[in-house]
Parts: sequence; C-alpha cells; structure tokens
Amino acid sequence: MKKEQKNIGIVPRHVAIIMDGNGRWAKSRLLPRNFGHQQGVSRMIGLMEHAYDLGVEYVTVYALSTENFKRPKEELEGLYNLVRKHFVEGVRRVCDRGVRLRVLGDVSLLPQDIQDLVRKVEADSAQYEGRGVNIALAYGARAEIVRAANEAIAEGKPLTEESLSDRLYTAGQPDPDLIIRTGKEKRLSNFLLYQAAYAELYFSDKMFPEFSDADLEEAFEEYARRTRRFGKTDEQL
Repeated sequence: MKKEQKNIGIVPRHVAIIMDGNGRWAKSRLLPRNFGHQQGVSRMIGLMEHAYDLGVEYVTVYALSTENFKRPKEELEGLYNLVRKHFVEGVRRVCDRGVRLRVLGDVSLLPQDIQDLVRKVEADSAQYEGRGVNIALAYGARAEIVRAANEAIAEGKPLTEESLSDRLYTAGQPDPDLIIRTGKEKRLSNFLLYQAAYAELYFSDKMFPEFSDADLEEAFEEYARRTRRFGKTDEQL
C-alpha cells in the first residue's frame, strides 16, 4: 500500500522501534514468554514491510540489549532459537525488497552459529543501497559510544561530533527521526542515545505483538503533526 493512499503526510525517513512487551503479552494470556517473543518476531517483520511500503528508508529495531543477557538462561536459549528458526528467514525476506541489513551491537557475545547466520545475511544484502534495516543485537548505546571513543584514542585522534558519528554502528545513515516504544514504558533503555538527540518520541501502551500496521500509521500521523525546530524558532523554519 502506497503512502499517498493512506494520506499520512510527512513520513519519517528513519524510524526506530523498541519492541517491548512480548513476554508480558504472553504472560497475560497464561502462555510461555518465548511464545510472546515468537509473536514479536512475526510482528516485527510485518511492521518493517509496512514501513517500507509507506516510504520509510531506514528501520532500526531493538531486538536484544546487553542488559537482556541477565535474563534466565532458558529464555535466552529460546530467543536464540527464534533467531535460528524465524528471525533470519524473516529479515532475509525484508532484504529481498532491496534493503541492506546492518547488525548493531557486539555480535561476538552471541553463539557462533548465530554470528555466522546474521553475518551471512549482512553480506548477501551488502549490494543494496538507499534503504536499510538495522537489527540491534547484543546492543547497548553506552557501550557503542565507549567503543567509538576508544577507537579514536587508539588512533590518537581527537573526537568531533562528525568523527564520533562515523565510528558508531550507524555510520553513514541518517539519525532516527522517530523512535517508537511499545509496552507502556516511557524510556529509551540504552537505545541509540547519541543518535536520538533530536528524534521525536512516541510511546504506545500496547504490547508489541498487539502493535498493528494501523498503530504504526497512527504514530506516523502524530509525527507529521509535530514541528521539528532543531533549536530554531518558528519564524526561522
């Protein structure tokens, strides 16, 4: 469905999504938390495809944070199995639309077979330009910034805003225009802290598996109604 058919207005060039509430959604239905994560993966792929249909160029999703490694081993194994069985296949389907995959995070913290799987999809989609999907796996924004700073120190170079941006996982991409978080919580939770400096924030009370295509459109409509000043006055815009 084309964005002009929906009459949404200005669509964000880059949208980032904190996909919160999968486990709570399942628990409220007396189902295993990992069933909620499975539903979340399916919803993630659907939302990505709808976002590109609406004209978005870049989509970033928060799939696994560094803090998530503190979760029970059983839940982590379930998440890893989802990556193996569903996640990679779904992301590959998105990439087949001409979208380049980039994995954000310390992938070395993941099991070796998962490292190999995601790197293979990255390599296979490297030919595509103009649109991108970022999957934050084993990601933490503070660690990302420290890593970039240490690279500059090792090279003996002072950091500027530009050189720091060039060392982040998202180097060469526009910063997110809109960050959406589901699941009732209203915080960034160590996600894209540097890149989010001027992002518009949108919070939904819905758990992520319930966040529909129509909900995404509603978030975009809200974004289109906002005025982004970037420090300027209304008269300067």
